[in-house]
Order: sequence, then structure tokens, then C-alpha cells
Amino acid sequence: MPRIAAVATATPPHLVQQRDAKRAARELFAPAIENIDRYLSVFDNSQIETRWLAAPLEWFAQPRDFGETNDLWIEVACAIGTEAARRCLAAARREAGDIDHIIFVSTTGLAAPSLDARIMTLLGMHPHTRRTPIWGLGCAGGVAGLARASDYARAYPDRRVLLVCVELCSITFQSDDLSKRNLIAASLFGDGAAAVLVEGDALGGNGPEVIATESTLFPDSLDLMGWDVVNTGLRVVFGAWIPRVVTTHFHELTTSFLRSNGLTLEAIDHHIYHPGGAKVLTAYERAGNILPDALDCSRAVLRDYGNMSSATVLFVLAKFLERGIAPDEYGLLTVFGPGFSSEMALIRG
Repeated sequence: MPRIAAVATATPPHLVQQRDAKRAARELFAPAIENIDRYLSVFDNSQIETRWLAAPLEWFAQPRDFGETNDLWIEVACAIGTEAARRCLAAARREAGDIDHIIFVSTTGLAAPSLDARIMTLLGMHPHTRRTPIWGLGCAGGVAGLARASDYARAYPDRRVLLVCVELCSITFQSDDLSKRNLIAASLFGDGAAAVLVEGDALGGNGPEVIATESTLFPDSLDLMGWDVVNTGLRVVFGAWIPRVVTTHFHELTTSFLRSNGLTLEAIDHHIYHPGGAKVLTAYERAGNILPDALDCSRAVLRDYGNMSSATVLFVLAKFLERGIAPDEYGLLTVFGPGFSSEMALIRG
């Protein structure tokens, strides 16, 4: 089985306290939303204390066109994606030239050549390294990227794959969109990068095995989550009933996936779930009959970083692996994202 040799993360330079983000949102949204303080409670109830952003807080109060925000995405995403990759390689005691394939995941900006080419150059990777950019999976992209990396390492067990996920969700904020939907997004999203090194089993490395993965696309759900492309960039699509969908489908999805691998949900020792928001974590607990402390790593990432789309679950994975996974213990990675879709991965120590 492919193994996760190392995981590392990086953030942009601007640390923002949630109380300061709330204050800035009040100034911007108050003229458009009556009884604004009632709606600003989403900042207090988010279970988020800090977030890291690609630009200082005052940057978001001014209108920006798509070109300006995308240039910022290229600059900052390259910087923190490369930093996460360097930290990952150092943790695994590998060099950039040891990598056979790089997979780059993002949904918050555009570039051609894609950022994997730029990151390869910055890292000094071998020019024959294969590269696969993946765009449009949103929050689901982290586990989907891990699945694609594992597929490659399973097919070529003597090779190494570097997965890099970078999301700058904050710069998709539309200052002229004074809707409640945009206010909720402003209370939730942060920026970050994560890198995972996956190695084929012929290399004899350490780290948890990736046993199986599964993707699911729900019919007639395209408008539940994602981005609308507008003249000024990417405008958030954010359905209020996302926690209800998680509650409805999570147990059935995980039970079926685990059954196909000879397991039950009760056999899972570690729950490594994407903290899409406080209500989503509660939905996981209720649907799967999971004890609250089982999602400590997810809640800690939500508290310290907010929702960073595809990179978030890999931040949770990194925090979890700091604690360690014992031999023959099982971990389940789960995330829901645009499509509406879900991605799951089963790992074993």
C-alpha cells in the first residue's frame, strides 16, 4: 500500500483575530443589512478565533478586479505552496529531485502555466517530474488529491508523489456583495497551504498506509456549494442546508465505504474530518454517533485557521500525525465539497 511519508503546512503572513474581522464586517455590511448585530453573531458562533490571510484586513474593504486578486493569488500561493513543500520534504528527509510526480490542487485562482510548474522551478525539481494540476474541487480537493497521489504510488510502487494544496479563500471576497451569504463566508474562510509526500511501498518507508479511497457525487446538487465567476472574480455559492445534507448522508456513505473494506464505523480509531464549519462538525457527530473529543484536531484547526477549503483537512491530518497513529489503528478522512460531493480515505498505522 502507498504510505504517507510526511505532511507539512504553511500560512500567509497576515494573522487576523476574529473580533477584528467582525468589526471590519460591521463597517462594511451595516448600511445594507438591517439589524446587522443580529447577523454578526455568526462570527461569535463560528468557533474560530484566528485566521491567516493573504492581505491585511483593510485590503478587503476596497473593490478589486479579477486580475488584481488573481495576481495576488499567484504571488502568495507560490510562496506558501513552496514553503509547505519544502517543510514536507525536510520532514521526510527527501530532496526535491527525489519526487517523480507533483499534484497541485486549488480552486481560488487561475494560472497558465499552472502553479505546479512554478513550484517545481522554485524547489529545483527534476525537469522530467510529472505534474498534474487539479482545479474546481473546492473543499473536497485535499482528500481527492491524496487519493490521486495514492493511485499513482499504487500503480508505480517505486515512485514518490508530492501533493500540494493551496487555497486563498479570502481574496474571493466581493466587497460589493453585501448579502448575508457573503457575510457568512467572511466569518469563515481563511488561507493556507499543505503538502503531503506519498511513497510507493517498494521504497520501504514509514508512515500510515492509504488503504482505500472513495468519491461520491450527489445528483441535482450543483447549486449547493462553489463559486460563481463574475467580472470581479469568484463569488461564493454557499447553501444554508449543507449541514443537513451531511447529517442525512454521512452515516450511509461511511458505512458503505467501510463495509467494502471489511470494517464498521465503530472500528475507526481516528476521525480526520474537514471542519467546514461548527455546524458541519456537529452534523458529523450526530450522524455518526461520534464523541465530541474525537474531532479535537478538526476543531483545533477550525479555531486557529478557519476554513481553508482543500488545504484544511490536510492541516487536520498534520495535527493528527503529530500525535501519532499506532500500528493497525485505522483513521478515516472525510470531506464534503462542491458538486455536491464527498471524498473519503481510509488509512492504517
